[in-house]
Amino acid sequence: MPFDAIGLYVHLPWCVHKCPYCDFNSHAIKHSLPEAEYTKAILADLEFEAGQLKDRRIQSIFFGGGTPSLFSGQAIRSILETVDKHYQLADDIEITLEANPGTVEANNFAAYRDAGVNRLSLGLQSLNNEMLNRLGRIHTAEESLQAVEMARHAGFDNINLDLMFGLPQQSIEQGMEDLETAISLNPEHLSWYQLTLEPNTTFAHHPPELPVDDTIYELQAAGIDLLAANDYDRYEVSAYSKTGRECRHNLNYWQFGDYLGIGAGAHGKITHTEPVRFAKFKHPDDYMRSAGSADAYQQENTISPEELLFEYLLNQLRLVNGFSLEEMQATIGTTPSELKKALKQPLEQGLLFLDNTSCRTSTLGFRYLNDILVACLPEKIT
Repeated sequence: MPFDAIGLYVHLPWCVHKCPYCDFNSHAIKHSLPEAEYTKAILADLEFEAGQLKDRRIQSIFFGGGTPSLFSGQAIRSILETVDKHYQLADDIEITLEANPGTVEANNFAAYRDAGVNRLSLGLQSLNNEMLNRLGRIHTAEESLQAVEMARHAGFDNINLDLMFGLPQQSIEQGMEDLETAISLNPEHLSWYQLTLEPNTTFAHHPPELPVDDTIYELQAAGIDLLAANDYDRYEVSAYSKTGRECRHNLNYWQFGDYLGIGAGAHGKITHTEPVRFAKFKHPDDYMRSAGSADAYQQENTISPEELLFEYLLNQLRLVNGFSLEEMQATIGTTPSELKKALKQPLEQGLLFLDNTSCRTSTLGFRYLNDILVACLPEKIT
């Protein structure tokens, strides 16, 4: 991606119900959705940041949450119109909105498409009602199928389906049936990933009974084969797409590109002379009070030279094709010999491949990606 290109992430933090596995900055609606007030804050934030980012072109926009599809088509339209007014946009910009399969939300799909959204990401998680119940989801498998149909009818020709495996008491047969049904819907992209118990979630405090590691590995191996047989290319640990339908917004993250974060708790990384990470205030009330000024920043720090290699590898090693050593040196200054020294242990263990031009994670390495990254922590390689 050209240096001047950036991604834009817009966080809409409310949900009807907080799922027990979710560690995102999301809040269950207590009374009513403060759409007008929050949208006003988003617009102010966008206008403020435009003054800080001259000559940078937005190549992708991603509405995440929370449940962005709780917001009206008019709210999404006003946000996109403000982006168009204050920023340079790529001619082929990718604009993604996350949505849950509830029927009421699905009725907004045509309005989102009309507002300019051209990629829809549907959070199905499972297509088995028993599994959905165990996950605390409030939609049904039938509503998921209806949502995909309605999205197609609304004109979406670029759809991602989010699907998890390794669910509480899930068998290999149940996991494969989920994946087979999702594939039968012919989405352009599938995010198929393992359920993990994240800290500070209900599942972390009250762990459900999950399948054993051997079952999860067998299910994942069979699923990868099934996806490949149906022309879904695996280009990242848990991302599979039809040819040319990779998620450009997420690729920008994984390739250590710059991105602007707008909204409560939104994170960003912008490089001027050095890469700087920042985060906006996490609680929506705090964010709405401060949006439109530098006061909205809860955190802001320059990535130190000691952290830079780890930050780079944290993203790039998720990609199946890895990264170019030439691009690495141009981006963060690390030489191939320095990289080889830093990665000595995982290279010896066969978790990585390193040649004269590139570095990538091996098939075995993807099973132990966290171990590779631990070996790359700044205190391990300094």
